[in-house]
Amino acid sequence: MSAARWLSLIGLGEDGLDALTPAARALISNASLIVGGARHLDLIGPQKAETLCWPSPLSAAMETILSRRGAPVVVLASGDPFFFGVGDMIARNVATEEILCLPAPSSFALAAARLCWSQQDCTLLSLHGRAFERVTPHLQSAHRLLILSWDGTTPARLAAHLTALGMGESHVHVLEHMGGSKERVRNARASDFSLNDIAALNTIGVEVIAGSDARVLPLTPGLPDEWFEHDGQITKRDIRAVTLAALAPRRGERLWDIGAGSGSIAIEWMLADAANRATAVEQNATRIARIARNAVSLGVPDLDIVEGAAPQALAGLPTPDVVFIGGGGDANVIEAAWDALLPARGRIVANAVTIETQALLIDAFQRRGGELVNMAISKARPIGGFHALEPALPVLQWRAVKS
Repeated sequence: MSAARWLSLIGLGEDGLDALTPAARALISNASLIVGGARHLDLIGPQKAETLCWPSPLSAAMETILSRRGAPVVVLASGDPFFFGVGDMIARNVATEEILCLPAPSSFALAAARLCWSQQDCTLLSLHGRAFERVTPHLQSAHRLLILSWDGTTPARLAAHLTALGMGESHVHVLEHMGGSKERVRNARASDFSLNDIAALNTIGVEVIAGSDARVLPLTPGLPDEWFEHDGQITKRDIRAVTLAALAPRRGERLWDIGAGSGSIAIEWMLADAANRATAVEQNATRIARIARNAVSLGVPDLDIVEGAAPQALAGLPTPDVVFIGGGGDANVIEAAWDALLPARGRIVANAVTIETQALLIDAFQRRGGELVNMAISKARPIGGFHALEPALPVLQWRAVKS
């Protein structure tokens, strides 16, 4: 090993030292400091090096690790350190050329091998240290998921969640202690899940079977209005679909949803890609609570929610890539939103129903450019024994890119 690579990241399985290569065992034997979880340290047994059990939060250990720069340090991890492991945190603090990584098979690889599933055809998720509700958007009919559990209660919670969504026929596989002497693989149907005594260290395989009444999140924008709690302050489904198309979400971008109402725009923005972020700004406390419930229900619990009136509430928020103004917009809000956008790529979309707000958008269009689009939706309504198309209030939309 190059002297410059003083920090070794070594992946462990349930079989501990026995499965490691001679090189990995030599790195452990010659280390001056070994860092890992209590389980990892137990798996390698007594060593001559000083040991450090991960504190909470894990980042608190970085000061000690960095103080040993240049001396041989080993960090132990489960499986592949760069697959939902500590590798990312380490790499943010230590230069790549100073790290040697020797991974073991990940839990995903082991689970796929036990179930004879092709990993590339599965969705791979971690619920360890992450909000459980993140699983919801991935529950697609006839799809397979491999999931790292938070603890032994996760499989039963997931089975109950599947059942509540109309997916009770789904198969839930629970894999424990893979690669070790205590390995166990069991499965049950979600609707009558009764497996107990599940180890805290487990991986779940799910074969999703959606019933005819299942609530499966579509992959296109425009969720049904009734899937959101709202008091009427919601961008309606058809207009919302067009608005999301105008916002044009791209991976990893952040949205400001100003005057968020039910949070529908921000929620669908985040559903477009798991890496997307959004901040919903709303001044009504009752609606704030609704937004939070909607975000959890629809699988984006990490939505940032800010209570307050714009433009004052916008101060100090993370810089947006895109801004949507759907409610409560005035000239000051429009200017503050425009000023917050980065040049050359920042995008803004604003909707208006009242003629007063429409006048503001016309003025913004004349000064800033972009597009003005009038959207008029009509839906069939019964009139006696017949039907007629009843028009909704038209919506004027301003779209612009900051140059």
